[in-house]
Amino acid sequence: MLSVRPRVTELAFVLYGRPLHPELFEIRATRHIARGDYQARLDITNTGHIITWNYEGLTWTEVATAAHHPLPTKRRLMFHNIKGELRDEVIGRGGVRYEWEAQLEHVSPEVFWVFQHELNREAPQQGLFFRFDPSGRMPLGAMSFLYFETRAKSLLVQAFHTFPDDCAVVKSKTVIRLP
Repeated sequence: MLSVRPRVTELAFVLYGRPLHPELFEIRATRHIARGDYQARLDITNTGHIITWNYEGLTWTEVATAAHHPLPTKRRLMFHNIKGELRDEVIGRGGVRYEWEAQLEHVSPEVFWVFQHELNREAPQQGLFFRFDPSGRMPLGAMSFLYFETRAKSLLVQAFHTFPDDCAVVKSKTVIRLP
């Protein structure tokens, strides 16, 4: 099990057409969602996040983690190393649609610390949030925030992961829509 946050350049996004065992990750915060005909579980991990979504026997699991994190390859539907801006889409059984986009932003230290302080102040009241301990040389540790909106036929999750050592922010947006 990976126990430290990876460098931002090592981050990857993976989508599976199945659930993954939670013991593969060090989970820091969790939220369960049930809306309409679907259920979801959102997890913040040391390396990023996990979104596990279930609907009528269909399970999709999105993982943001280190590319070298030992994960299975069985029923892997998508794999992207994070760099720049990325988009992908998967259409599943019955027309269920998974839409994903991510962006890696390297910013100046001043901009990074303003974003970090705003996130620290606002995010805990608006979604699933975890603040990591500082690495020693930085006054504020990395942060992960999952903002989500549920509708009867869709789930939106916006994720923000900060990387103080790199002055970088990874933003992702996942939308899962029922037909």
